[in-house]
Amino acid sequence: MKVLALDYGRARTGVAVSDATGTLARPLEVIERVRSGPGMRLLLDRIDAEQPELVVVGLPLTLRGEPGEQARETLAFVEQLRARCPVPVDTYDERFTTTLAERGGSSRHGADALAAAHLLEGYLTRLAG
Repeated sequence: MKVLALDYGRARTGVAVSDATGTLARPLEVIERVRSGPGMRLLLDRIDAEQPELVVVGLPLTLRGEPGEQARETLAFVEQLRARCPVPVDTYDERFTTTLAERGGSSRHGADALAAAHLLEGYLTRLAG
């Protein structure tokens, strides 16, 4: 199953995608201000171009596993995306993905896209059981 992952941020949202088998994750790009009209259009165009079967958005829970202010903002974005996205949208606990991306070094895709790829790897591992 092909999955597209988003590491949502108010200013920048990292985008990653899996291969068709749902085995490998790769960072794609960073989209600026994804909740704005132009940003949302760019995201929906990317989803259309990639044709995933599912979109997964990282949910930044606190270290205690509870939703904080950033998680509430992310959930508002998820609802906005679900209203416009032609494929199902799921959430996945993204604690530590940004830290892992920053430790992984630099990439032409940026830390946000790397964080989305780490998020996607975790999600795919969970799906595989």
